[in-house]
Amino acid sequence: MGAGERVYTMQIAMKLIQIRNVPDDVHRRLKVRAADRGTTMSQLAYDAVVEYAERPTLAELREILAEREPIDRPQGDAAAAVAEARAQRSA
Repeated sequence: MGAGERVYTMQIAMKLIQIRNVPDDVHRRLKVRAADRGTTMSQLAYDAVVEYAERPTLAELREILAEREPIDRPQGDAAAAVAEARAQRSA
């Protein structure tokens, strides 16, 4: 470092989540899954938490659906339509 140069460091505080009282069988299954993926249990848990946090909440999902255009579809019994389509495929 030359004369008059300054070094600045920035420290980012990451939050910590601790899960207590994890049943032994759940711990074992997570350990196996982490090993199968070639990762750590911490990374496996981190990935699951991030995936969960990125999902829209029920309120957000309702908002998204409310903004969409309605779909024109024939009125009638949906179960009967599915059964009919399956019967046609089987024939």
